[in-house]
Amino acid sequence: WWHWVAYNIPADVTTLAAGAGDAKGSGLPAGTVQGTTDFGTAGYGGPCPPVGDRPHRYVFTVHALKVERLDLPATATAAFVGFNLTANRLASASFTARYGR
Repeated sequence: WWHWVAYNIPADVTTLAAGAGDAKGSGLPAGTVQGTTDFGTAGYGGPCPPVGDRPHRYVFTVHALKVERLDLPATATAAFVGFNLTANRLASASFTARYGR
């Protein structure tokens, strides 16, 4: 389940501003595109496991690509972006967080 899809982040970007994942992407670096998440919208959906459920795992991953940008439509689904990330990946790094309520 993809909670956020942001791609074409310039290679020299080292941080994202708080709130960068709003639906309009107003805090994202120039050229960055947000794809359609599994919620069916753009923007960061955030964790929201059911109350009382065990904490859920959330994996955050950044990819280094062999191309400067992915030429995809702004409405690209998470699956389509993921396919293109995999096809063009040089390296990636991930960390896992657990959230519960």
